[in-house]
This record gives sequence, structure tokens and C-alpha cells, in this order.
Amino acid sequence: MSGGSGATVWLTGLPSAGKTTIATALAERLRGEGRRVEVLDGDEIRTFLSAGLGFSRAERDTNVQRIGFVAELLASHGVTVLVPVIAPYADSREAVAKRHAAEGTPYVEVHVATSLRVCSQRDVKGLYAKQAAGELTGLTGVDDPYEEPESPDLRLETDGRSVTESATALHTLLRERGLL
Repeated sequence: MSGGSGATVWLTGLPSAGKTTIATALAERLRGEGRRVEVLDGDEIRTFLSAGLGFSRAERDTNVQRIGFVAELLASHGVTVLVPVIAPYADSREAVAKRHAAEGTPYVEVHVATSLRVCSQRDVKGLYAKQAAGELTGLTGVDDPYEEPESPDLRLETDGRSVTESATALHTLLRERGLL
């Protein structure tokens, strides 16, 4: 595996937007190119690193900051870190970006911009169905806020775009930025 410089690639978007699917597809491609890459999936992090945290604004911020710390640490050691997490609050994402800048570690923000209609149709984890049935409250983008990035490095409009096309667009951006 080639070392090279690392970077954090933060994929934010609504639940079922395709963040993890795109990150996994890009990770496979990068590994095939001999790159060191890790995917820090939000759900997995909640299970292992942030177990016990709920979904209040403060707890969501704590979760995002923990993920951001681990991502920066890995990236500073030459790993391309793909981070598919909802991270609904702009100030939380900005704090992660500032930490990376302070450490001199490249950071790329990607908004996986999938419409709420498409996300609720995909409903990968059944969250939208539970919310509609009254079994769940605080669903990001429905009855809890999601603050879209104002100026992400890349906005992936995924409605009608394949996973391969989305992963390729992100790969192209990373190459253009000299991060691959």
C-alpha cells in the first residue's frame, strides 16, 4: 500500500442519502489503487466509540467531535479517511474542519444531497416508516433539523445518479486537489 498524504473526506447528508454506499464504493476503488483508506461509518462509531450517547444536540455534537478526532488522527498518518455521517449541525462540522486546518490535515466536505422524498423511499434502516408510524421522534430532516452545508467542496446530487457516478465524481475531486 502506498503511503502518501492522508485526508479526511466528510460525507454529510440525510439518513438513507447514500453516504455509506458512496464511501464504501470509493474505498474499494482506492484500495484497488493501493491506497490506505478507512471508512468511519457513523452507525459503527455510535456502536463502539460513542455507545451510550443519545441524539440531543449536545450528544450529536460530541459524537461528531469524536469521529472528527479519530479521522484527523488517521489522516495525519497518511490514511484517506472517508466519514459517512449525518452530522446535522453546521457548527459541529465547522469545528471538525477547523481542527483539521489547525493540524494541517486536508479536509474535504461532501454534501450527499439526496431529496427527502428519495431518502424516505430508500428508508434503508426503516427510520422514516417508524417516524411516520409515531414510533420515532427526532428524525433528522423530518422533525429534527438538518443544516445543509452552504458551500461544500462537492455537492453530490444523487437523485438519478448511480453510486459509481457519485464515487467517480468524488474520486475526481480528490485527484484534482492532489489528495490521491
